[in-house]
Amino acid sequence: MVIGSQRVRLLIPMCNSLKDKRSVLSKTIHRLRTHYNCAVAEVDDHDIWRSAILAIVTVAANRAQVESVLQKIMRDLETAADFEVIDQHLEYL
Repeated sequence: MVIGSQRVRLLIPMCNSLKDKRSVLSKTIHRLRTHYNCAVAEVDDHDIWRSAILAIVTVAANRAQVESVLQKIMRDLETAADFEVIDQHLEYL
């Protein structure tokens, strides 16, 4: 069993309030959870309107499966129109 954990920092330039930010993040988190069967949570920058840090975790039988899922998730995030990925950190357990 392999666990893959990824922290992703997002820049959300169009947000002018925490309500705007929550709207963008809730759609994104729901989409990732349902399409990729992974755990997703906002873990930092809670009160900063135009920034968010998400933690994404997935579990699989081997490292190749975990890498595949996390790569698909990153492609999804990088092509999203609502925000920009500005940093990421990947870790395997």
